[in-house]
Amino acid sequence: MKSFIIEGGHPLQGTITPQGAKNEALEVICAALLTDDPVRIDNIPDILDVKNLINLLVDIGVKVTHNARNSYTFQADELKLDYLDSIEFVKKCASLRGSVLMIGPLLGRFGKATVAKPGGDKIGRRRLDTHFLGFKNLGATFEKDPTREVYHIHGEELTGKYMLLDEASVTGTANIIMAAVMAKGTTTIYNAACEPYIQQLCHLLNAMGANISGIASNLLTIVGVEHLHGASHTVLPDMIEVGSFIGMAAMVGNGVTIKNVSVRNLGIIPDAFRRLGVQVDVKGDDLFIPRQEHYEVDSFIDGTIMTLSDATWPGLTPDLLSVLLVVATQARGSVLIHQKMFESRLFFVDKLIDMGANIILCDPHRAVVIGQDHQKRLRAGRMTSPDIRAGIALLIAAMSADGTSRIENIAQIDRGYQDIEKRLNKLGAKIQRIGD
Repeated sequence: MKSFIIEGGHPLQGTITPQGAKNEALEVICAALLTDDPVRIDNIPDILDVKNLINLLVDIGVKVTHNARNSYTFQADELKLDYLDSIEFVKKCASLRGSVLMIGPLLGRFGKATVAKPGGDKIGRRRLDTHFLGFKNLGATFEKDPTREVYHIHGEELTGKYMLLDEASVTGTANIIMAAVMAKGTTTIYNAACEPYIQQLCHLLNAMGANISGIASNLLTIVGVEHLHGASHTVLPDMIEVGSFIGMAAMVGNGVTIKNVSVRNLGIIPDAFRRLGVQVDVKGDDLFIPRQEHYEVDSFIDGTIMTLSDATWPGLTPDLLSVLLVVATQARGSVLIHQKMFESRLFFVDKLIDMGANIILCDPHRAVVIGQDHQKRLRAGRMTSPDIRAGIALLIAAMSADGTSRIENIAQIDRGYQDIEKRLNKLGAKIQRIGD
């Protein structure tokens, strides 16, 4: 098992550029299944989750051309549809959460798909009901194979329909959109997710010949078309990585510039850090985070304790709460972190408490962080990364700590962050990768 050895206390200084957005990349890569023509996608992050999805597409017959690093062309003109029912395919899907995004395009184009319980982070319940209900609204039927714990979905004659989603699921919305673009008639999706990832998917599909309106809102209208053609697309910078770099710069930075962040697609992420007192300067499409001798948590107008909680877009993404929590450990003041969407994402705070952080874990969803204003630095420790975002949060904590820390199971970090130790070492960090 690979690990990171982190020597803490080294300030970061310089310029760093975020990778392409992981969540968007998984969606737009799967969209290539909707056409026979080549689909070129640039700025794809070179990370484990994406590489595993690309390998899975190759297995089902997609022709993949590696144009350059972070640039691929996909052509799904000779798919091995029988492979979708194989034990090998189901097993691979079960180890990769991104595989769930193949269901919509396969159902939309070929009228059938196979669903296994997807893998990914162990961060609590991540149900697929929204996906299934959406497909059912379009006319799909489900058949459970109890011997293999898989569902076979059939939908040879998908028909557009008005639907109100039970929750604004990002992957659920993406899947339903991809199933609906070639359905007969008009599909209306209310309470649709409207994250930049979804907006980008819709823009790509429209470039491929789809008819989607209402983009950037929670009410999407999709007029079905008979076929789609090829197109080119560039993935946005990863806003989660941008937020992670802001957190690093706040904790251990000595003047860090984050280049080409697509400021208009960051939503309230910069303001969330500003609420912790972190200075974030916008310079064109770049962010500059100066050295933070101190940063003081805001309070609400009525004087009550600051609360940072996740919400559907344009609210604060849950993927950054782990980073914000770590940053708060060295703030001046206290803050309540409320993780509403996932019930297991705060359990990593036990490791931070072991490192000397002053945190009260109220329940699986809430933690009160009492900032120490750099008066008491975190201690080095040995820890294991439970998921992608907790992994990067622990890495930030280790970089700010006194002494040398070790983080194991860094494959979880590699799933979401490209060459992270090499990029941070160029800024002045001391991170070494060890193991097989």
